[in-house]
Amino acid sequence: MLAAQQTKGPFVRSLQILVVDDDDADALMISEALESGDTRASVDRVVDGREALDYLRREGAYPQANRPDLILLDLNMPRMDGRETLAAIKTDDRLKAIPVVILTTSGAAPDIVASYQHRANAYVTKPFGLDDFESTVRTINRFYREVATLPGSEQA
Repeated sequence: MLAAQQTKGPFVRSLQILVVDDDDADALMISEALESGDTRASVDRVVDGREALDYLRREGAYPQANRPDLILLDLNMPRMDGRETLAAIKTDDRLKAIPVVILTTSGAAPDIVASYQHRANAYVTKPFGLDDFESTVRTINRFYREVATLPGSEQA
């Protein structure tokens, strides 16, 4: 009931989402799902953990990066994978309050356990069908936009 009330009026807001995924097709599907619909999310994308940390710390090529409200993080990436990235985010006092949802093809129990041990906020296995994939991404967006209370920009 409360969530339904929050979807009306000034309570609905657009999220700033950082997608960390090296797969161009998956990143495109995520962006399309988030940028369509009633309340569009603002989506930025980086391709690996090193780039994600530069973005989040506003270093290198990202001095003007927006602090995301939510991070969608793949596990299997080159250079710095999602496991290392999650650990780095959740041990950095400036970043650890940002919710991180693992969105990956791996359904392996060790990956799930390790992700939660490193303080992932949720673990979601990417569905294979396009409709199911987009529906899952929209559900994540809707939950963090309409139901969850997120830390404000004063945490930046």
